[in-house]
This record gives sequence, structure tokens and C-alpha cells, in this order.
Amino acid sequence: MAGRESTLESLARMKFKSWQGCRVFVTGATGIVGSSLVKELLIKGAYVVALIHDGDPQSELYRSGTIQQVSVVNGSLEDFSVLERAINEHEIDTVFHLGAQTIVGAAYRSPLPTFEANIRGTYNLLEACRIHRDLVKRVVIASSDKAYGEIDVLPYTEDLPPLGRHPYDVSKSCTDLIAQSYYYTFGLPVVIARCGNIYGGGDLNWSRIIPGTIRSLFYGDRPIIRSDGTFTRDYVYVKDAVNAYMVMAEALEEKQIQGEAFNFGPKQPRTVLEIVDALRHLMGREDIEPLILNQAKAEIRDQYLSSQKAEQVLGWVPLYSLEKGLGETIKWYKQFLKREK
Repeated sequence: MAGRESTLESLARMKFKSWQGCRVFVTGATGIVGSSLVKELLIKGAYVVALIHDGDPQSELYRSGTIQQVSVVNGSLEDFSVLERAINEHEIDTVFHLGAQTIVGAAYRSPLPTFEANIRGTYNLLEACRIHRDLVKRVVIASSDKAYGEIDVLPYTEDLPPLGRHPYDVSKSCTDLIAQSYYYTFGLPVVIARCGNIYGGGDLNWSRIIPGTIRSLFYGDRPIIRSDGTFTRDYVYVKDAVNAYMVMAEALEEKQIQGEAFNFGPKQPRTVLEIVDALRHLMGREDIEPLILNQAKAEIRDQYLSSQKAEQVLGWVPLYSLEKGLGETIKWYKQFLKREK
């Protein structure tokens, strides 16, 4: 099996020559992963079109000036005509679908907007790709480990079914099923990424544990932990996630990759308390104890992934240790918060 998978990887890499001149459509371009992905695509010579719903000057896409180097399509995932026009008029050959409502708490409080963005947005985009199948050669769908729901078997492997129960998890389970439907029914060349919790500079959702903890420690405040602190997760550095998306897109040249899903995780899951303690240590604020609320709702207790398939088939392995990734992340936030302060 390993030999066959290595052959697949080699064939895919041989077929994909270069990003130079590729015409790429990125949804969710203002997010933490989208901003980094757009920058990497530009470095490699791609022509990038970004779907922008709300222009956010705090987004790294704007702050870095990268927005000046891309073509912008204004609109939302819920508007099919916007997506169809973007793909047709810009003659898109590669799609990275990262756009979504990504906050678990927001989905719990108000599920309808999450279902609209994450489910309707996915089938709208895939239908636009199907209509313009003569243009679109590669579609990478950003899903999540949350698509699996809460399963007793750990770590999660790709052969497990998507069984989300809570609103955000269900939206991601649906994303996966819809994407695979478009592959199996219409032959659309899609591949699905299921990542653990992605972190890094540029994430301004302060309710998330890593940016929220860094900001609290920076100001000398107690970090807030919504759960009891023992919930276990994978934490993937944003540069490793971007590398995963790029590798998947390149591998889509090989038909045996199409329709597949791949897990991406760091091989070593961590509890929330371990993450907070690592940040306290790296920032020299071990004197500040976290405030544990134990009030988390609609969140899975233990969830982490096996990335063996991605390693064997795609040759992907995380390049950043937790300490190195957190170190770069802290540096970014310190610069950001100094300006804010």
C-alpha cells in the first residue's frame, strides 16, 4: 500500500508543472488561512481572485497589502450568481473553498446563518464549478475535524462517516457529503481537507483560545477557558495548513486523489490547559493563572486526527512544532497589540 501511495504522489507531482499562470478563486480570503494562502499563491505566480463579503481592514489580507495584488469579487457565498460570474468571467481553473462561518459558539447561538453560509455556500460554489467544468480543473474544499462529530474511536481516520450533531459540526458534515456527491455524480475533481484547530498570526477571533490567551497575557489579564480545560484537540499552525491545501491541489492531477478526504493534524493532541500553559511559559507570564469557567456548550470533549493517509499519499507532514508555531504566533500578536495599544 505504501509503495502504491508513494507512486501516486510522484505521478501527481510530475503532472502538476507550476502555479505560474494558474487562475485561482479563493473564498474566505480574509481569514487566517485564506490570507496566508493568497500570499503563497501570489509568490508562486498564480493569478488570484478573492471573494470578499465584508472588507476587514484588520485582516492580514489588507494589513499586508496583499489585497492590492488580487482581483476582488464582492459578494457572499449565499449568492449563486456572484460565484458563477466570478468563475466564468475570470476563467478560473482552481478553486480553494475556505469561506465559512467558523465559530462554534456563534453557530450554537444562531444556527441559520451558519447553515446558509456553510451548506448553501458549498453547494452554490460546487454547482457553479459544475456548470463551468470546462474551466475548473481543481477544487479544494476546507472542511474540519468537526465533520466527524463525536465518535468514541480516536484518533479519527478518513474511513469514519461524517456524523455531526451540533450546528457547526452538522454544517461541516454536510459540506463533506455535498462535495463528495459532486465528485461521484458529476466527476467534479474535488478533494476535502479536514484540519484540526488552525492557529497563527492574523486570527482576530478573540474567543478562540490561542489569540484570546495571548491578548489576555499581553495586557496582564487572566486568560479565560470556557471549558474545564481538559478538552483535547489538534492544533495546526497556519503555514502547515496552507502547505496542506497547496499539496492537495497539486495532487488533484492524479484521478485517484479526486473525491478523497484527508486529515491534517500535528500527531500530538493537546488539552486546552496545555496550550494555555505553553503560552504562559513562552510569554514569561506563568504568574497569571487562567480563569476556568467550565461553561462550554455544543463542543466535543476529545477530538484528534490521524494524518497517516496524508503522509503516505501526499507526502505531507507538519513542519512546525507547537513551540515554533506558537513562538511565531506570539511575535505577530505582540506587534499587532503594540500598535493597538
